[in-house]
Amino acid sequence: MIDDVAKRRIAVLGCTGSVGTQALDILALHEDRFEVGLLAAHRSADALRDLAARHGPDAACLTGTATAPELPTGTAWHHGPDGLLDALDAAAPDTVLNAITGAAGLRASEWALRHGKTLALANKESLVVAGDYLMALAREHGATILPVDSEHCAVFQCLNGEDRAAVRRVLVTGSGGPFRQRDPATFDAITPAEALDHPTWKMGPRITVGSATMMNKAFEVLEAHWLFGLPAEQIDVVLHPQSIVHSMVEFRDGSMLAQCGVPDMRVPILYCLGYPERLDFAFEPFDFTRWRSLEFEPWDPARYPALTLAYDVLRAGGDAGARLNAADEIATQAFLDGAIPFPRIVEVVRAVLEDRSPRPISSLQDVLDADEEARRLASRLTAASPR
Repeated sequence: MIDDVAKRRIAVLGCTGSVGTQALDILALHEDRFEVGLLAAHRSADALRDLAARHGPDAACLTGTATAPELPTGTAWHHGPDGLLDALDAAAPDTVLNAITGAAGLRASEWALRHGKTLALANKESLVVAGDYLMALAREHGATILPVDSEHCAVFQCLNGEDRAAVRRVLVTGSGGPFRQRDPATFDAITPAEALDHPTWKMGPRITVGSATMMNKAFEVLEAHWLFGLPAEQIDVVLHPQSIVHSMVEFRDGSMLAQCGVPDMRVPILYCLGYPERLDFAFEPFDFTRWRSLEFEPWDPARYPALTLAYDVLRAGGDAGARLNAADEIATQAFLDGAIPFPRIVEVVRAVLEDRSPRPISSLQDVLDADEEARRLASRLTAASPR
């Protein structure tokens, strides 16, 4: 057994969501190696209470309410967006697992990198909205970013120990979502329930709708650019409906490396929490007899116009990524609320991007200003949209 002093302290942000709860189950299985220093959620007070009783963190935080749930003795209470940063200061984690949804996770990512911590990043929006700024911050403070997304965790593993100059291209795989074979002429009739019925993954509502539009994959193209220092022409997307091959790297000598596994988010979560070690876990083993044939196909820009926006944003630079994410958050929620039809999500995002030229980012405030401006415009556009 590892001595308590040697345990790695983990802050789990977004602890009541899908990634957060799965991470906590893994941490409980390896309590000889880890201790939970901080649990944070948005408004899920009852769930936070139950998780705090189970894991006994030093600190707990709800960013969306000031009302404290019942917490164990010894667990300090914090609330609000600023309270989350105070809680991180108090808990002093070694690793921050950021599974907050949306741009709300940006400040926590910045905190982790500014303090030279290991950032296990499930909040892909952080790099989408402020990739240049955050990667520079990581370099300055010697912080480590470990991608929890299955696709980027796959690329990370394929590139481990490899010369980046030898990379010809990265192929990010995507299932194609629930509408890969549906007639696009019927997309106006897609309901939120249909968009939330993903064929292979179990995820939160925003990321599930993003898989249906492929906006989620657009975000992953931007993430790959920042995480691995790759230009747009070295990042491709390929549809792979079985979600067994999580991504691939092709090298200039013709070799191809792929990371494979069952579509279970606990696998990349475990990898990032244990890195650089590989920890034991009781998971469903890969069944070669079940997956004797794997399918790959190119993506269709007419079916998935969101994906073209990623390459537009890479060419534009500046605060375009912040505007992309903000507009998508507003438009996706409007679709889930029944205010706009499914195709209108991408139309709204494109309109926000085309509204003005991108501006450079020199501070976190520049990102927040772009985010707020894009949200206002997207809200006006969705309010004016006929259903």
